[in-house]
Amino acid sequence: MSDQEKDQQPVEKKEKKSLSLNVVSNKEHKGFGAGTIDLSSVSCVMIDNGEAYIDVGAMHAKSKIEKGIKFSTNKEDVPNGRLCWIVWVAVDRNEEGSFYAGATACPMLVDTEARRGWKILAQHVNNLDYAIKRRFVLDELGTEERAALKKLLVTNNQEWWDRSPDKLKEALNV
Repeated sequence: MSDQEKDQQPVEKKEKKSLSLNVVSNKEHKGFGAGTIDLSSVSCVMIDNGEAYIDVGAMHAKSKIEKGIKFSTNKEDVPNGRLCWIVWVAVDRNEEGSFYAGATACPMLVDTEARRGWKILAQHVNNLDYAIKRRFVLDELGTEERAALKKLLVTNNQEWWDRSPDKLKEALNV
């Protein structure tokens, strides 16, 4: 076949395969991907120096605060760390509309200058799970942090706040 004939041949396009899990039967699945959780209804709120803001990077430990920081599980490694918080906020929907359904707070110490930090990853994972399960664990937050979180949630969506459980409103009542 000449080069000209090759050029005239239709080019087969390869389909790109995407990473996905396919349901192949209705049997109970206990293999790869079993027990996975849906994070699409969870947002990450960071509280730093009395200011609360949404930072989606926190879902993968890549928030603005965490970037470039080497974390330890030993608090003594971060003697000059400032206290920061990750708050996992789950949103749910009922017949009335969306609302804040779960919220849990996790502390971190961060020394930006020394590029060192402290956090307990297991606590972060467990609290993320608690938020997804519609729990509220905010008792460790101080008055300033509670006020900042409440302000962010109300400002983000007043209607969601109004439909949220009283347990959240009581926890953030400053």
